[in-house]
Amino acid sequence: HKFGYDGIEISGEPERHNTKKIRKLLDKYKLECWGGVTMMFAGRDLIHADKYVRFGTIQYMKDCLKMVKELDGKMFCIVPTTVGKLKPMAAPEQEWKWVVEGLKQVTDYAAKFNIKCGIEPLNRFETYLINRHDQALLLADEVGNDCRVVLDAFHINIEETDSLHAIRNKKKKLLDFHCADNN
Repeated sequence: HKFGYDGIEISGEPERHNTKKIRKLLDKYKLECWGGVTMMFAGRDLIHADKYVRFGTIQYMKDCLKMVKELDGKMFCIVPTTVGKLKPMAAPEQEWKWVVEGLKQVTDYAAKFNIKCGIEPLNRFETYLINRHDQALLLADEVGNDCRVVLDAFHINIEETDSLHAIRNKKKKLLDFHCADNN
């Protein structure tokens, strides 16, 4: 707070965070938690060939949403697949079906808490699935449930040919923007 921050986006690690203690700290330092972001490590993947990994990932995201709600957050940033996974495990059509099905369940659950979800595209060195704003928009539209897009300046600088177009093209679909230096 003393450095001018007024809020946080909490990492999606509900097992590590005691929301009662965090809530007290937020209140003490006059900060808000506006939302959370998935931490997509190995074993968390909406497009995994193993249905139990997909099921566990959906449950993980629901647990994150509970955490965000307990901290009065209003948004949830989703990376749909494991960060660092660079090769598909199934046909593109099958993976698309899995990600849409999973995100529909997650966004349905989020709606119960009045939390908006957004898909964050990552650069090609971190995933092959969703790298650009247009891909994220397409997925958000197919998911429905007011699913939106979260952009990150770091990834935009790598993947988009026109960064300003990527930002402006979102219109009402832009949920959040992660700032990063260009160097």
